[in-house]
Amino acid sequence: MSQPINRKCVMIIAGEASGDIHGARLISAMKEKNKDLCFCGIGGDALRDAGVEIIQDASTLAVVGITEVFSKIFSIIKGMAGAKRLLKTLKPGLLILIDFPDFNLKIAANAKNLGIPVLYYISPQVWAWRQGRVKKIKELVNHLAVILPFEEEFFKKHGVLVSYVGHPLLDGGLSPVKLKEKEDAPVVVGLLPGSRDSEVARHLPIMLEAASLIIKKMNRVKIAVSLAPTVERGYVEKINEKHDAYDYEIVSGGADKILKMCSLVVAASGTVTLEAAIAGVPMVVIYRVSPVSYLLGKAMINVPNICLVNLIAGREIVPELIQDMVTPANIADEVLRILGDSGKIESMRNDLVGIRNLLGGPGASGRVADIAISMLTQS
Repeated sequence: MSQPINRKCVMIIAGEASGDIHGARLISAMKEKNKDLCFCGIGGDALRDAGVEIIQDASTLAVVGITEVFSKIFSIIKGMAGAKRLLKTLKPGLLILIDFPDFNLKIAANAKNLGIPVLYYISPQVWAWRQGRVKKIKELVNHLAVILPFEEEFFKKHGVLVSYVGHPLLDGGLSPVKLKEKEDAPVVVGLLPGSRDSEVARHLPIMLEAASLIIKKMNRVKIAVSLAPTVERGYVEKINEKHDAYDYEIVSGGADKILKMCSLVVAASGTVTLEAAIAGVPMVVIYRVSPVSYLLGKAMINVPNICLVNLIAGREIVPELIQDMVTPANIADEVLRILGDSGKIESMRNDLVGIRNLLGGPGASGRVADIAISMLTQS
């Protein structure tokens, strides 16, 4: 006789730093609605602090790029085996998956075979590339909760049960940053190289070289380097030590802290660009992967931009530098062009406020919690 589903137990998998934070807010909202629930799964410090029993830390799995996955293949295999074993032995009443599609869709298939309902929160970006995966989502996922305004219509066209819940970043209390009142105050340029060691290694050295060029051409500039919660401080310090000494500060504790300091940021493409948009901070967006990953990805991508801010706007409102265009000179030129034009800064800030208005308003975590509780009741 098969083991019955445990409706008080929820398994959650968040493989990325941003997913860990959004998942933690979801767990808190679910606990407010039902204090008897227990949670376990794969995630990071935020989910752990929210009361989730972590079976494997997400930092051992997170990777970007097609070829880069081989560097963590053994951890990924271990994580999949552990997740499948937990599903089988625990039989949770609900499996919540957050982004991280290559891993999570395989776990969703296992859950389906066990009769465990699946809620997918923060959709795989199949509208951008590898659209064939939408068939898998329709087959394996019971309910999809999407966070970008154009995603709901896309998935409905493909017959997926989907709800647009708004963006969870608006639950974090981010608000537009006030412009500095003192004219003689230094201009702070923030460097946000990414939330994984591999991203920091690819982006930060080039960002620091660009910062050196900016300082040589512009007076009263201060550089702030963002330290993601998933990256060790010593790792960033070693990279910084290899570059010219100038006035810079390493800022830890999440992107919101560095955004409050900055007149402009240079950011690796990802969720942090939406955080900057919500804060109204002008930006230059960059991204690099291995040459092979870039060529393979380029052949499969179906959208004109990679930056979420530009995709939501439907036009390029912040500059993007991708792959070979990511050079210190190009970054410095874009930063100096924006900072040297007060009209450009004001125009970009206004456009970014418009992005905030498109993201659905606060309450995403609560709306997803309602869906999750409903699914638990029905399972």
